[in-house]
Amino acid sequence: MLAVLLLPGALRAFLPALIGRSALAMGGLALLLAVQDSTGSYTQAGFGTAVFGIANVLAAPWRARAVDRFGQRIALTTMASGQASGFIALALITEAESVADIWFLVLSAVVGLTAPPLGAAMRMVWASLTTAGDQRTKAFSIDAVCEELLFVGGPVIITAVIVASSPSIGLWVTAAAVSLGTAAMTSSASSGALRGTGGSGAQGDRPLRQPGFARVLVVLLGVGGVLGVAEIAAPATAAQRDAVAASGWLLAAFAGGSALGGFLFGQLNLKSGIGKRLFALCVGMGLAAMFVSQLDTLGLFAAGLALIGIFLAPSLITGYLIADTIVPDTSRTEASTWINTSVNLGASLASAAAGLVIDRSGAWLALLLVGAIALALASAVPFTRLRKIESPADHAPDRCEQG
Repeated sequence: MLAVLLLPGALRAFLPALIGRSALAMGGLALLLAVQDSTGSYTQAGFGTAVFGIANVLAAPWRARAVDRFGQRIALTTMASGQASGFIALALITEAESVADIWFLVLSAVVGLTAPPLGAAMRMVWASLTTAGDQRTKAFSIDAVCEELLFVGGPVIITAVIVASSPSIGLWVTAAAVSLGTAAMTSSASSGALRGTGGSGAQGDRPLRQPGFARVLVVLLGVGGVLGVAEIAAPATAAQRDAVAASGWLLAAFAGGSALGGFLFGQLNLKSGIGKRLFALCVGMGLAAMFVSQLDTLGLFAAGLALIGIFLAPSLITGYLIADTIVPDTSRTEASTWINTSVNLGASLASAAAGLVIDRSGAWLALLLVGAIALALASAVPFTRLRKIESPADHAPDRCEQG
């Protein structure tokens, strides 16, 4: 799987893209701690992070559409400049003596709205560097594994920075990561070559207009639902067992399982159709959630969360591969972003509902219900459509293996 990193131009774009993407892994926590430190209110800090997250999700398809239209270099650097400026402005007002609370919300919206879609953009770089099939699967797999590791390490790193300095410095570090990482990525030849359509893409090329694509998003809502409930169930279960300190370890087990799943998925040379893969992964995730709901001890629950996580990254990878297959070249950044948006929406909706269920009946019921929902949504996989459009090239030997 690591052989894809040796493709000409791969590392030159991938490494700085990871630096830029770390801003998203660090930004939410940096914003939360900085606003709370400035206002003395976790309520205000919570509002700020909520605005940041909602703005990020709502604007994601339109940002990706801009990348498809104007090219990576122009669109991504413009967005990164906007987001870095927002983080810097937040850092400055958190150090000010008297600032109206509304400005924290306004700037939180700015950093959410302008977040550059570096993950989707990097997947388009991978698509331009690899052949369809096993080689592209390996590239998307290593990308997903590294992204999972960013979200494990990012909060740890930014917390250490803030503890050693101040919350405002954490915002400056986040601004530096997104601006420098994006600039370095987009200055690479492989990213610069993706110049965009210049507005020549037809309306019919839009991802949601492609037959079967919306059904894929419905399936991935279930994946996001399991993700959202797992992230709430972990600390709730730890608290119920008077082991709040174990919350971080439970979430780390979940993220670690996802990273392991992505790594193993990239090693496989799968011959089954991409629709069957998505169905099997989503069913597996749903069944795993239902199984874990019956585990009692904290150790077994941690292992169970890792089991659920094993299906997460492969499900996302398969979603990206479907987007790459089902959507025309002119809209693939937007299509890849819709995959993430669907999972994030499912996670957000499930998190809200899970809190109510957990308060009344416990984490076990929330996991059981979301597992059943994931199983039901898996039936929406558009098998016939995917079989029709899947290219014979998807099963060809990859370039690395051919020597």
